[in-house]
Amino acid sequence: MAASTAPVSYPRLSLLDQQRLLGDIVTRCRTQAERALEGQARTPVVVFDLDGTLMDNRPRTAAIFREFAASLAAGDQERAARLATTAPDDLAYLVRDSLGQLGVTDEKLVQGAEAFWKERFFADEHMKHDIALAGAVSFARACHDAGAICVYLTGRDLPLMGIGSFRSLRDLGFPIGVPGTELVCKPVFSMPDEEFKRLEAPKLLRVGQIIASFDNEPGNCNVFLRHDPATVSVMLDTQHLPGAPPLDAGVHVIADFRHA
Repeated sequence: MAASTAPVSYPRLSLLDQQRLLGDIVTRCRTQAERALEGQARTPVVVFDLDGTLMDNRPRTAAIFREFAASLAAGDQERAARLATTAPDDLAYLVRDSLGQLGVTDEKLVQGAEAFWKERFFADEHMKHDIALAGAVSFARACHDAGAICVYLTGRDLPLMGIGSFRSLRDLGFPIGVPGTELVCKPVFSMPDEEFKRLEAPKLLRVGQIIASFDNEPGNCNVFLRHDPATVSVMLDTQHLPGAPPLDAGVHVIADFRHA
């Protein structure tokens, strides 16, 4: 288990500057799409991560904690009561840290909760608890309506989470399953997310010209900026893995997708 570290503070854009940035991205998509129809440019592409970027997956963990609470024996009712009232804002990035914040520190119980969580979190069924970040659905739709291909490039793996990811995108209202959309998942669960995205970023040139990319992990944001400095690389300042690499200076930082 990775050690917990204090969260890094990133300078976010103001809401007004965030709205300008996102509005400019939609405009660039529209302009590029028009030029592409005339054969003068490549089709615009916008790349979105899912967990912690378009979607808040903390409700998924909160629901799993409540299920774990219900599974505890009668002698654990005090700790079960704490877990049963878990809210998304009670949670840290790491499960162990979240449990500690909820007053659950018994090592045997912590290990049991971690195993219970892992079995359910990385599986199709519990993705129904995820919610969209503010403005995320309308912004993704705006990019798609402007002529961009929306590529959902996620660290979720195809065997365990592919069906649930598609269903979640559909049910939340994101453009998916129509021309101009692609869902790209890891081939296997064990592959590190950053390695996967570092390998996939160059392949996206087969799809078109990447106008912008959005991710909540600093390392992934750096990957896209370094791959093509003309790409607008944007970090969603939600949660990220403790001990993440420093964020490159050219990456923009926003709170959500409010754009109008």
